[in-house]
Amino acid sequence: MITLLSTFQTGLTELTILEFSLLLALVSSAAGFLGSLTGMGGGIVIVPVLTLLFGVDIRYAIGASLVSVIATSSGAAAAYVKERFTNIRLGLFLEIATTVGAIVGASLAAYISGNAIAVIFGAVLLYSAYQMMRKRPPAEIIDRPDALAVSLRLDGTYPTVDGLASYHVQHVPAGFSLMFIAGTLSGLLGIGSGALKVLAMDRAMRVPFKVSTTTSNFMIGVTAAASAGIYLKRGYIDPGLAMPVMLGVLAGSLLGTRVLVRAKVSILKLVFAAVIVVLAAEMIFNGLTGRI
Repeated sequence: MITLLSTFQTGLTELTILEFSLLLALVSSAAGFLGSLTGMGGGIVIVPVLTLLFGVDIRYAIGASLVSVIATSSGAAAAYVKERFTNIRLGLFLEIATTVGAIVGASLAAYISGNAIAVIFGAVLLYSAYQMMRKRPPAEIIDRPDALAVSLRLDGTYPTVDGLASYHVQHVPAGFSLMFIAGTLSGLLGIGSGALKVLAMDRAMRVPFKVSTTTSNFMIGVTAAASAGIYLKRGYIDPGLAMPVMLGVLAGSLLGTRVLVRAKVSILKLVFAAVIVVLAAEMIFNGLTGRI
């Protein structure tokens, strides 16, 4: 913690550990709040903020982000399971791919330079901003059963205003492959990769959007936990850094869920996308110029 703290200076006065922790918690709360309102999660902002603003080594930033992802996804996942939106069987099946991918990504992080990771992270940020602002019609729900999905019993139902509606999961191999990529990015970059997971289920597997988002949330914590173990083993999870980040993101996320009902999400998404683009540009620039 002392080593991390020494990298961050405000003017000529070095912050104390208490001041550093409070500032981390405050910034993390803002990230969790905006992430909750936009559905992107606070983890996608935490890594570039810690790296660019606080001067934290990118691998320590990723470790702290993974801890926050585990904490924030657990509470929301339980609520969605209770409401019967989450397809638990589908989520557990796809977790095989995301967990293996997360382990691969976390292992690669030790062999890829911090500057290269920063460039990759910046590219993922730009893609996430594009997906968040893109207006797409809902994916067509196919009534025809898929043989592989039926044999694995992946089809399910979800509640609607008219009662339970059934759906059939499609293109299982394609969705499984995309989940491996999502898991790899999660382990490498310390993010939940929710955008790619939802894209895989919603567009490739033709799962209803509400089921896709809730099942993705159910999976994110497990994926992050798989890669967090490797970061912990290699000493990249610093408790003094991870704790205020986790508490801040968790508090901000809980506040965001309360405000979501009254908030104008379209405006918030625009602001959040602008912030992400700026962070992406900074990450790519600093990565290409060797400043990370």
